[in-house]
Amino acid sequence: MAASQFSATRSGPEAVWHCKSQSKLIDFCSRKNKSKLLFTRTSNRRRSFSFSVKNVLDKPHELKDPIIEQDAASAFSSFTPDAASIASSIKYHAEFTPLFSPEQFELPKAFYATAQSVRDALIVNWNATNNYYEKLNAKQAYYLSMEFLQGRALLNAVGNLELDGAYAEALSKLGHKLENVANQEPDAALGNGGLGRLASCFLDSLATLNYPAWGYGLRYKYGLFKQRITKDGQEEVAEDWLEMGNPWEIVRNDVSYPIKFYGKVVTGSDGKRHWIGGEDIDAVAYDVPIPGYKTKTTVNLRLWSTKASSQDLDLYAFNSGEHTKASEALANAEKICYILYPGDESMEGKALRLKQQYTLCSASLQDIVARFERRSGANVKWQEFPEKVAVQMNDTHPTLCIPELMRILIDLKGLDWKEAWNITQRTVAYTNHTVLPEALEKWSLELMEKLLPRHVQIIEMIDEELIQTIISEYHTADYDLLDKKLKEMRILENVDLPAKFADLIVKPKKSSITVPSEEIEDSKEEDESADESADEENVPVKKHEEEKQKKVVVEPPKLVRMANLCVVGGHAVNGVAEIHSEIVKDEVFNSFYKLWPNKFQNKTNGVTPRRWIRFCNPDLSNIITKWIGTEDWVLNTEKLAELRKFADNQDLQTQWREAKRNNKLKVVSLIKERTGYSVNPDAMFDIQVKRIHEYKRQLMNIMGIVYRYKKMKEMSASERKSKFVPRVCMFGGKAFATYVQAKRIVKFITDVGATVNCDPSIGDLLKVVFVPDYNVSVAEQLIPASELSQHISTAGMEASGTSNMKFAMNGCILIGTLDGANVEIREEVGEDNFFLFGAEAHEIAGLRKERAEGKFVPDPRFEEVKEFVKSGVFGSDNYDELIGSLEGNEGFGRADYFLVGKDFPSYIECQEKVDEAYRDQQRWTRMSILNTAGSYKFSSDRTIHEYANDIWNINPVELP
Repeated sequence: MAASQFSATRSGPEAVWHCKSQSKLIDFCSRKNKSKLLFTRTSNRRRSFSFSVKNVLDKPHELKDPIIEQDAASAFSSFTPDAASIASSIKYHAEFTPLFSPEQFELPKAFYATAQSVRDALIVNWNATNNYYEKLNAKQAYYLSMEFLQGRALLNAVGNLELDGAYAEALSKLGHKLENVANQEPDAALGNGGLGRLASCFLDSLATLNYPAWGYGLRYKYGLFKQRITKDGQEEVAEDWLEMGNPWEIVRNDVSYPIKFYGKVVTGSDGKRHWIGGEDIDAVAYDVPIPGYKTKTTVNLRLWSTKASSQDLDLYAFNSGEHTKASEALANAEKICYILYPGDESMEGKALRLKQQYTLCSASLQDIVARFERRSGANVKWQEFPEKVAVQMNDTHPTLCIPELMRILIDLKGLDWKEAWNITQRTVAYTNHTVLPEALEKWSLELMEKLLPRHVQIIEMIDEELIQTIISEYHTADYDLLDKKLKEMRILENVDLPAKFADLIVKPKKSSITVPSEEIEDSKEEDESADESADEENVPVKKHEEEKQKKVVVEPPKLVRMANLCVVGGHAVNGVAEIHSEIVKDEVFNSFYKLWPNKFQNKTNGVTPRRWIRFCNPDLSNIITKWIGTEDWVLNTEKLAELRKFADNQDLQTQWREAKRNNKLKVVSLIKERTGYSVNPDAMFDIQVKRIHEYKRQLMNIMGIVYRYKKMKEMSASERKSKFVPRVCMFGGKAFATYVQAKRIVKFITDVGATVNCDPSIGDLLKVVFVPDYNVSVAEQLIPASELSQHISTAGMEASGTSNMKFAMNGCILIGTLDGANVEIREEVGEDNFFLFGAEAHEIAGLRKERAEGKFVPDPRFEEVKEFVKSGVFGSDNYDELIGSLEGNEGFGRADYFLVGKDFPSYIECQEKVDEAYRDQQRWTRMSILNTAGSYKFSSDRTIHEYANDIWNINPVELP
């Protein structure tokens, strides 16, 4: 190519090249090192094409090719629907993509046809988005999570696509209302609580902000469980969300990866290790497109479903009548994706959970590696893998990503250990979500050796590298310090040090002690005296010696500490609220923090303002837009802060209260439908909805309600009416199926409700409602209607919380401890607009010690409540175990570990302040407005920007 065909002008680091041939210019610039240049078309006068060429060595993924952009723009512009075309599309799917008989067009059929119509638009955008990313070879983030609590998708999708008006009009022409059609959709049962909802909020923000990213999870057939509330408390039944099919998912039969369990590792003649034998299954991809708001970008949630090959069906055994034996391999494969968090009390349950986690990690990593190789073409450079791939582990469930990526790189791609370890550490990052010991997973080494023998070998080698690092840091002179650090930091717990370190770490010999001969004689005399006494009682001589011989020394179990592996194997560790991140550094991983302080970060959680206010609370959203003067707050929540200047405006307050009451009326209908109880919409709606757990202290809430009820019963009708504000106290959330104490709490709440709600002397002054089967769709109704929300966990135990952010965003006032994101919410909304009580995180250890020493003096009001419960006023059920957990000074399941009794006086006094504030509706409404104004910081958009900049090192890819 002749150089004379090109001319250039320069300005600083930039150059503008000119050429009559667009293709020649692109080829010319490509040969000048395409990966380091950014092209932007500036003009095309006189058939001369001009491009600005910038050096962007540090951001190669921002490279833009004009031909690629032109192709992408063409792909995106192919779908321009109006109400008429949408109605035609819905009718088409009702007829030609049927899940129902053709005779009628009832609501269920209308939903599936409508969803399939929306999916058409999503697929167009999804294909174009991924083709664009593929051609640009942009660096991509992959978010691995065992949970994605998506909720219903229809309204969210049409809202993000800005097609809600068009779809409402189209369905009206077909005889249905959009809202009624949307209510036919079951919630996707892919999550349990905040962990999964956070992951889903992140996907929404990633798409909205145009970040190249995917989510990876498992396609659970039955999810967690459907909760029923009966006279016996919580009952679990299988979730049926997939029974009618899932119109949003796209099965990718051509995207399937082998997963292996059990077997053994052998060393081949080439010196490489090979994992052979065992149990083989396949993981098949199901894709769910996730649209961004006001953008064509549509990211992907790839879910894995497991199956076995048809060859694994033993046809001979089946025809012989041994049907179970014949299909055993198929059943073992399929059950991996049956249920979220199967019970792990049995060894079989533990093995199934570990299989789930490995399936997620192996299938996802194989897919990520395959995508990297495809994008790299013929010239794969593995050292560039971290420059193109970022893997985020959402909690410890995906920890096996670390040894799995090592296995792929070493065993399958031929890299040496040093190269593979460097790549892995630069690729993977870990989000910690808890300080609770049970959530910092530990797996039996014996189980893992059976199930994943090759991974145990890799983990042992990682552990050896860590031991060497610890020795280098702390040396061997101070044995006690070194021993302490090794016990705290090693990945393998209760496992002897490898032989190679035996000479480096020598335990100092204890000095010998000479016992005076007279003491020995005295000892002999005592033994003889004891023997004589034994003879007198006809007890065999020297029985105490025989008992000593019978004692069996129980070795502590050998464990793999997954959280430690996450910290060692990744380049970043983040907490999810400022106070939590400090606890992570100061307590949970303090030794690691001292060793690698730069690894540790804070990323306070966030929630998407699209689902959690714009779509679920349209009345309030319209008011906000009217008073701020723009709808830009949906993308830039900083604008919510402008509401502060109108907080005292009487017109705004009147509109604000009207919107709240409209939402409360919807919840009145929901409660009647779900529970049969009738509640007063003019009472305060006091709500605590979250996973049922002792540390979240639903027990303190219901004990406070019992105290309130008892005091009401002791007053005359006029006294209680003047003393107490009417309240509807609502609970929602699931207790894990094998968490006995949590299920007792659910039962107690429902028993209190059954008594209080039927007490004619109390009437509408107090109602207690447990809303069954709490999920995202229920939350979308409860949260906009809420007036007081309880976030009352024992300080230092809630990592962050996200429901507290959703409540504040919807103008709900919080009562809570200084825990998790409560701390930051209180700072933003103002101390006067948050009801604070309870001990602080730094006090908790001392208070527990005080209790263990028998120094704690319970408040008389708390003792009064316990005795009232024991009196049988709430039925004949025995609450001894529940109340017993709050008594005593020590022991498992006792001694009030979560400090309900300690914080109870502060809690009920704070509730009195709540009543006082609610009586002044002008003051309360002002507080409500300021809560929404102060929630601007808690958008997941802000959180994703921080992850992208500080951990993943990815940038938005602006689509044409």
